[in-house]
Amino acid sequence: MNPMQSGRQPPKSMTPTRSGYRPSAGRPTREHAERRHEQLLDCALEIFLDNGFQRSTIDYIATATGMAKRTIYARYPDKAALFEAAVQRAVDRWIIPVEVLHEVETEDLEETLVAIARIRLESYTSPAGVALQRILNAEGYRFPDLYRLAFEQGTVPALRFIADVLGRHVAAGTVQSNDPEVLAGAFLSITVGGPATGLMWGVVTDPDVLDRRIRTCVRVFLDGVRPR
Repeated sequence: MNPMQSGRQPPKSMTPTRSGYRPSAGRPTREHAERRHEQLLDCALEIFLDNGFQRSTIDYIATATGMAKRTIYARYPDKAALFEAAVQRAVDRWIIPVEVLHEVETEDLEETLVAIARIRLESYTSPAGVALQRILNAEGYRFPDLYRLAFEQGTVPALRFIADVLGRHVAAGTVQSNDPEVLAGAFLSITVGGPATGLMWGVVTDPDVLDRRIRTCVRVFLDGVRPR
């Protein structure tokens, strides 16, 4: 029965047609709007990566995303603001929750450090990690604060966790150090820095070889911090 024949008023979200009622286009839901926003940031990052900040335009980004320029400008006053938001989105996708690191901690320090190094290296070489490194390398001179943002949000929590792990072993007497935070930075440089840089430059390493390298670097690190 047609809603009008029943005497009931149609829902406000319905629009009359000859055959009855259909959902009205209306305003997008908050979830839909957020998905569209994420698509905008992802698409903008790709365009910035492909063309560089200087050559990318709001016009081109609007066309690529199928959005009106006024919709983009309603959120971001200029191209720089959109760029910074797109990079923040990349950082958010790259970050490893510190809870993931907590899950791999065991009483075996060597195995804990191997697991942490694997997680960090996988993060750096993931699509989100590669995209972030590419955009920072290309545009970091123009937006130097982005390096700080990526470091503080993505690396500092990991450094603090590693320092806490090492600090507990210092307290137990299995590691010797007056500054676990310095050790944490040295650990990441030794185990992750080299392979991550190589992979960013296109050096493809067999996973088994990479895993053996991580284990060797962890052992070298531990040989330097264990009491003598």
